[in-house]
Amino acid sequence: MKNTQEESGKDKTEQKSSIKVTISGSGTSSGIPAIACKCRVCKSADPKDKRNRAAAFVTDGTFTIAIDAGPEFRIQALNYGLSRLDAVLITHSHADHIHGLDDIRCFSEEKALPVYANRPTLANVKNCYDYVFKPTQKGGGKPQLDLQNAEIFNLKNPLAIGSMKIVPVPMLHGVLPVFGWRINNFAYLTDLSKIENEGLQRLNGIKCLVIDGLRSEEHETHCTFAQALDIACQTSAEEVYITHIAHDYSHAEICRILKEEQAKRPALYGKTVAPAYDGMEISI
Repeated sequence: MKNTQEESGKDKTEQKSSIKVTISGSGTSSGIPAIACKCRVCKSADPKDKRNRAAAFVTDGTFTIAIDAGPEFRIQALNYGLSRLDAVLITHSHADHIHGLDDIRCFSEEKALPVYANRPTLANVKNCYDYVFKPTQKGGGKPQLDLQNAEIFNLKNPLAIGSMKIVPVPMLHGVLPVFGWRINNFAYLTDLSKIENEGLQRLNGIKCLVIDGLRSEEHETHCTFAQALDIACQTSAEEVYITHIAHDYSHAEICRILKEEQAKRPALYGKTVAPAYDGMEISI
């Protein structure tokens, strides 16, 4: 598969890519089912209505990276047979995206594992996991985290892990600056309410987009289903999957809502538009 990357509109390079993405979690910060909730979605027997906190694993067949490490990281790693981890890409430092970082310790016994994010996120990770970065008594174990500022990377200067060319995508989560991540022809944009020109430029040429769509009703810090599809229309993505989903609707209901929304947008005709679900695999 060929991918065209553009930073200025003039520079173009061809890149072959072959990666597999596993959606290890497709849910909002509470997870689905939510604690003590008796709503019909939380009580649903459909396995696609069980949504761990939003995250993903990406591999090129040799190297593997995780996008976010939330509270269910251990469960997700066991569920999807994670046996190697070469880096973690963090979108932002909210609990549902970083509170599983301690569980990467088995992947960092021999050397520190690189963790990439923007500078405010790295500062919050260091504060949250202060015991990792100061001398402590022996025993108990702790992860070795090599915190790396990802703000230096762009389409002309991507982070390379194996055959994966990785570029942060600047976005806003309310007023909070966060990163989405582009990996070859794939882009993962969770927890966003707005993406501006620079971020959109970094999506030029993508084939597949996984994007935050919390629910139908508006939210201050997340896209609605409709807003997510409006952003998708500004990209070249041929496959669009919604993630970070709340418990307002079942998987089947979201499929119907997205079909109706897709029909309103000529730019999405003939394309795949669907909700993501835990365990979903995407080959690009």
